[in-house]
Amino acid sequence: MPPPVPVNTAAPGHPAGLDGRIVVSGLTKTYGRVAVVRDVSFTVEPGRVTGFLGPNGAGKTTTLRMLLGLVVPDSGTATIGGLRYADLVEPLRSVGAVLDATGAHPGRSGRNHVRIVCDVAGMALARADEVLAMTGLAPAGRRLVRTYSLGMRQRLAIAAALVGDPRVLILDEPANGLDPEGIVWMRALLRDLAAQGRTVVISSHVLAEMEVLADDLVIIAGGSLVAQGTVERVIDSSPIGAIVHVRASDDEALRRAIAERGGVATPTTGGRLRITGLSAAGVEATARAIGVQVHDLTTGRAELEDVFLDLTRGRATIR
Repeated sequence: MPPPVPVNTAAPGHPAGLDGRIVVSGLTKTYGRVAVVRDVSFTVEPGRVTGFLGPNGAGKTTTLRMLLGLVVPDSGTATIGGLRYADLVEPLRSVGAVLDATGAHPGRSGRNHVRIVCDVAGMALARADEVLAMTGLAPAGRRLVRTYSLGMRQRLAIAAALVGDPRVLILDEPANGLDPEGIVWMRALLRDLAAQGRTVVISSHVLAEMEVLADDLVIIAGGSLVAQGTVERVIDSSPIGAIVHVRASDDEALRRAIAERGGVATPTTGGRLRITGLSAAGVEATARAIGVQVHDLTTGRAELEDVFLDLTRGRATIR
């Protein structure tokens, strides 16, 4: 039998030589007559945390599944370091992914689940204890998965994704089930991984957390790309501008008048209207025109939630 051919660890598809840049170009996927993803293109750079955002039914998970080779696109390409996921030499040591935190067998211990992943990835079994410690699960490692809370299962899924010390980490809703302490832990972990030069992609609905955690954003709605860029650029380029908070003598009349002028007025728990689409001067002029007195008016910078809702309004689901 001829000797085994040595693996070229400097090759682009090997973890040691993998460029973690993700390039999605013209991805399209249709099921029947429904276009789930429509000609989506974006780039994700190493060393940064990228938030992949969109309403339910926007096509986020389908896009991630095409990137990971779990769904075949009708057209377009998705590559990691210039290669399709299927062409990576050691995929589990190149890309760590969590698309579903419920994949562990409930009758196994958390430690045994991760040890199985170590075996598949060709890693020493001791790596299981390392990643369990990294994710705060070491004390619960010998407990059966069926006894884990949802937050603990999320940590276990992340531990399994980290087994191969991957260059790229892709997480779909990783904060689901985590308590505030867990969210702070996850934020610190992901920022640290990005600081090491790794590529971190997070799909999430927790917009306030994404505004704090992410460096870059990719936002899709209705299967199409609607925005991409740094968090600051996406927010600052929005036509929303400042947010106006106002307390008035007749909120309902002012709300209707604001809507007629193209603005959006939303009641808040503090007894004020939260207005986007009009400047403070425009709100005051509108109130005067309809004879409504303004008792208090303040302005503030738009937040990611405001911009997200504006970009995706009316495009929440695939058509």
